[in-house]
Amino acid sequence: MWVLAVGLLLAHNGYLWLVKGVVPDTDILALLPVQQRDPVLQQAFTHMVDAAQQRVIVLVGADDWEHARSAANAYNAVLAKHADVLQTGMQLSEQSQQDWLAPSQQMRLSLLTPSQQDALRAQPAKYWSDTALQQLYSPFSGPKLGAWQDDPFGLFSGWVQARAQETPVRPRDGYLFVEDKGRPYIVLLMTLRQPAFSMATQRAVLPLLEQAGAAARQAVPSVELVSAGVVLHAGAGSAQASREMSTIGVGSLLGIILLMWLTFRSLRPIGLIMLSIAVGCLGAFSVCWLIFGQVHLLTLVFGASLIGVAQDYGIYFLCNRVSADRKLDSRQLLRRLMPGLLLTLTAAVIGYVGLALTPFPGLRQMALFSVIGLLFAWLTVIFWFPALVSAATLNSSSFAAWFGQTRRHWPLLKWNGASLLALLLFASFALTGIARLKVNDDIRSLQTPPKALLADQIKLGKLLDAPTPVQFYLVRGASAEQVLQREEALKQKLEPLIARHVISGYQAMSSWTPSLQAQQANRTLVTQALLAPDGPLKAVAAQLGEDQGWIRQMRERALSGAASANGGQALTPEAFLKTAASEPSRHLWLGKVDSPEGAIYASIVALRGVDNYANLPLLQQAGEQLAGVQWVDKVSEISSVLGHYRQYMGWVLLGAYAAIYMLLFARYRFAAWRVLAPPALASIATLAVLGLIGQPLQLFHVLALMLILGLGVDYGIFMQEQSLQRDRFAWLTVGLSAASALLSFGLLALSGTPPLHAFGFTMLIGIAVVWMIAPCFSQDSPKEEKQ
Repeated sequence: MWVLAVGLLLAHNGYLWLVKGVVPDTDILALLPVQQRDPVLQQAFTHMVDAAQQRVIVLVGADDWEHARSAANAYNAVLAKHADVLQTGMQLSEQSQQDWLAPSQQMRLSLLTPSQQDALRAQPAKYWSDTALQQLYSPFSGPKLGAWQDDPFGLFSGWVQARAQETPVRPRDGYLFVEDKGRPYIVLLMTLRQPAFSMATQRAVLPLLEQAGAAARQAVPSVELVSAGVVLHAGAGSAQASREMSTIGVGSLLGIILLMWLTFRSLRPIGLIMLSIAVGCLGAFSVCWLIFGQVHLLTLVFGASLIGVAQDYGIYFLCNRVSADRKLDSRQLLRRLMPGLLLTLTAAVIGYVGLALTPFPGLRQMALFSVIGLLFAWLTVIFWFPALVSAATLNSSSFAAWFGQTRRHWPLLKWNGASLLALLLFASFALTGIARLKVNDDIRSLQTPPKALLADQIKLGKLLDAPTPVQFYLVRGASAEQVLQREEALKQKLEPLIARHVISGYQAMSSWTPSLQAQQANRTLVTQALLAPDGPLKAVAAQLGEDQGWIRQMRERALSGAASANGGQALTPEAFLKTAASEPSRHLWLGKVDSPEGAIYASIVALRGVDNYANLPLLQQAGEQLAGVQWVDKVSEISSVLGHYRQYMGWVLLGAYAAIYMLLFARYRFAAWRVLAPPALASIATLAVLGLIGQPLQLFHVLALMLILGLGVDYGIFMQEQSLQRDRFAWLTVGLSAASALLSFGLLALSGTPPLHAFGFTMLIGIAVVWMIAPCFSQDSPKEEKQ
């Protein structure tokens, strides 16, 4: 029957991974309770991040423009041969630049900057007549767009300049470029054809970029290349993971194989234990997929702890098989071991079931994954090990005998001076360390990108003054018009922050397409201030020697042009998004989206120059009190999720200790504390060490403490079950399990990836302490030893 069950699991996993091509869910917000998740907010974040993570930006810098062009041409020539991997940006032509401005130019009376609105309200007619004459005669009056008669007061030119100031990037000779202290940098924009986090994409793109960089350096040896993109960071992370897998992973595996060989003089135990763990993982993934429809990546990471706990069942059986009478049948041996095996499984399940009681769906999924995995691994040991392992299968070794004998050297905890002194010293150490312990849930502390990539990212961000994709405002409304009006109210709050250099600017759809209300107000303002019969046009005509007919002609030209522009329709986001000029702003408009309250409209106001995190509260305050405006700080939000999980896991851990104690009390009565004391003291010691070395507590430390509980309880049960016989194989069981856990998880402390290092370091300290002190809590005495 169990062969049939495992066959079904294999078939289902094969279908999921090979046929359906399932991918673990990586959205950390999916771990939040449904009522705390905001689908519109999630859509906005995806809108911002999806576009950013598929983009690669390279700045090609040189001492002069010609050298920069030569290097950029050489760089592009390499990429042009691989358009199936990277899509490069199109070169700009004069016509394409003019096409960008044409739709807005038709609507020029509706487009004003805030400073122009203030000037139209405040400045007298003479100011504007002087401005118009200056625009006509002065060659240094700024760029002019179109005929002077179409924009005599330079309002549209000023509006275009304001839009251009949203980015320092300028067109030149068909390229986009920025300048830094006289040094030109050509901006090369590329878009990935495949997902940035795909290993295949990283393997294809990274060598290609290196090849293009080599070609640019060959063309211009002094060229400076500044590269940025999610794929570069993902590639660096994958390379680091591969290096660690090949060192830590292989070293760990070789260590476990050597340990098992020394103990059993056979590799079969390793195969059997791996078999039980593999069946556990297959069963856990299948059941979770059937229930939840997807499995989160963090569930798989946490589920890795399954390996540490599940191996204990197999090791316990194998060690007892070696120590048992060779005439004893394996099935009879299993019946003898069943109370201990059942107790270890129940204790572990209780610990994980505590997770299921939390309001977080992510934790519930982790709990189910772990419980099902442990159950399937346990059943594999029960059903298959007695059939596959006989007395003749395993032999004891001199190493096993020597290790088992070492237990006699461990002191036992008693009511005497030595024990009290040890407890006092431990209490002083624990209080000192825990008093210094701090917490840090900041997601940024979990990332350590290579210094070169980080330096390039910072330099590119400063040169391009690009908006951040993780801090922005989300604006909602019942209609597109209401969203634009709310954006305009928000922009009024942001203008003072620009003046105070809190931010360098913002990007908003309403800057390109003001609300209908604002467009009407702008037209009215221009008409009253500049086109009135006695307005500035009269003074301009007098200076030019023109008559009333010229004034009437200029006025009708402006008004009729505005009336007929855009087919007589006002400018709307939907119409603007169809134009080429909208390409850099399309990520700002979400349009009509579904929300729990029904269909609404939403947009994003992006911020530039957010480089001082101390200013984030000011930006948050700017959006407060404004209807429909929400400040979004994705870094803080994810950090908050990690903090919630850390706190919940901490309470679950305490609850698990209490529940397991009640279970153990039913069997061991007042000796139950002897089982729980080793993992509890090891956890306290680990926290104290973290405090003393200044390593702040985070979620991955607490996850490791949960695993220390699971393993530590197993060690305590093994020792208590056979303490009266002072069976050296109980100590061998604990030693093998602890050494395997240290090799599997403790070596992760050497990892350069912060979460893995935190998990591994906690396991290294915790399991080592449990291993060392577990025999001290046994009940047997020297008298029993003599007997």
